[in-house]
Amino acid sequence: MDLEKQPQKPVAPAEPAPAAPAPAAAGDSLRASDADRDRIADILRDALAEGRLDAEEHSERIDAVYRAKTVGELEPIVRDLPAGARPRQDPESAYAYGPDDTSGPADNLVAVFSSTTRKGRWRVGRRTNAFSLFGNIEIDLTEALFAQRLTTINATSIFGNVEVRVPENISLRGNGTGFFGNFEVVNMEAADPQAPVVVINGYSIFGNVEAKPKRGKWVTNLQNQLRKHLGH
Repeated sequence: MDLEKQPQKPVAPAEPAPAAPAPAAAGDSLRASDADRDRIADILRDALAEGRLDAEEHSERIDAVYRAKTVGELEPIVRDLPAGARPRQDPESAYAYGPDDTSGPADNLVAVFSSTTRKGRWRVGRRTNAFSLFGNIEIDLTEALFAQRLTTINATSIFGNVEVRVPENISLRGNGTGFFGNFEVVNMEAADPQAPVVVINGYSIFGNVEAKPKRGKWVTNLQNQLRKHLGH
């Protein structure tokens, strides 16, 4: 006896695969630092003072700032405000570094009962040692050319003073100690992950080691400046 043909159940159409999430813009997935949050908080504070935000809006946005985990979460908070609408630099074109020379000698700045200053248009070495004994050393990087991304300054102050000034749009980090003295570095992280990084290491004994940004000074068109300096 022939088997009865069973009716075929219609096959349900396959559900379309979920669309892949759009890739994040460069730098948006970078973890936000305290300096990043403080920068956004400063923009909100100015907006409140100028009347662009009322107290309730300011409070809501401040809460969002300190909940944010990445730079990409911070930027939309101030996108409709003047200081937050500034276009971000393209890290591929803003900075041009030479080869990282790890074997070159360090620059040495010494002040013993005297004063030493390094400022203006000069090419920053990979490592700088600054030693002050009853003297004063001033290192101004606001117009300098950064031939490498990482610059390390080892500062020692004994009954003396070492001051470092940097542009506002680089990263600045410090690690040091003061014995009956002062070691103060204003740590900050640049919005551009390819921006120069300056690290201050050192200690002071009855002296002062200080590093902080100089208001209104920015590293700009670094690529063209470096090429001109190298003669290309």
